[in-house]
Amino acid sequence: MPHPRPFRFGIQLSSAPPEQDWAALAREAEDLGYSTLFMPDHFGDQLAPVPALAAAAGATSALRIGPLVLDNDYKHPVVTAKEMATLDVLSGGRLELGLGAGWMASDYEQSGIPMDPAGVRVDRLEEAVAIVKGLMAPGAFSYEGKHYRVTSLDGLPKPVQSPPPLLIGGGGPRVLALAGREADIVGLNPAVRSGRVDAAAARDGGADVTDRKLGWVREAAGDRYDGIELTMLIYMAVITDDRAGTMAATAPLFGLEPEGLEHYPHAWVGTVDEIAADLEARRDRWDVSYPVVQGVDTMRAMAPVVARLTGS
Repeated sequence: MPHPRPFRFGIQLSSAPPEQDWAALAREAEDLGYSTLFMPDHFGDQLAPVPALAAAAGATSALRIGPLVLDNDYKHPVVTAKEMATLDVLSGGRLELGLGAGWMASDYEQSGIPMDPAGVRVDRLEEAVAIVKGLMAPGAFSYEGKHYRVTSLDGLPKPVQSPPPLLIGGGGPRVLALAGREADIVGLNPAVRSGRVDAAAARDGGADVTDRKLGWVREAAGDRYDGIELTMLIYMAVITDDRAGTMAATAPLFGLEPEGLEHYPHAWVGTVDEIAADLEARRDRWDVSYPVVQGVDTMRAMAPVVARLTGS
């Protein structure tokens, strides 16, 4: 029996390489069969996501667009709601709205934005989700919370989609429970507790840990679970005829033995046939039908996998 969640694939890009312009790169992603072009939201060497996503949408006809994810601490949710609704209007209803609590310590350190404890950031995210949803709904909206207050504001423009799909990803129980209750797309990610991608974060992306994360989503979602789409960011994807040798060489980067990398949810290694079989097995285990790969070279290399599995 076919799995109830058909595959589609996203690509996360931050900028175009020197030899190619951004619009052409967006068209290439669309031509290769990717469903969605996502962008991160950091202060380092990347294009700003809102104008860049608008440009990508303007250069394509069917490619969906979205931030993966906006850091809630960088914008007031009223601003986020207006900018994201505008993106949905300008793209003709192709936005997928990713929101997060923020995690990268260097962004906060270099910008001077205070990085509050994780619990406070998640509290703010929960309020922001309510505000963004409220402002995108018909009519005026008011909200009184610990962190935000909105008074009789009619969020305009209204998005084309009613509302755009909301994506929330995370690695801890509170964020994943929020995602299970509120999101249309839920990302199963490693927890980055130190604010930096380190060995502990890599280990938190393992198979057994991902089992627990899916359990948190299921419990919080309840009856709405069957309508949720599960996504996952892929940190390594390599087409090779030497699966065993490549795993042996790269597993230490994830703090794993080679046999552990074979089942590591966020890494793909092998031939197109082997990777396709892995993805089907992982979908059976974790319901992840919407993987997202990163970078221009990986986008091109994984095109045969995308062609093989999309829609199946």
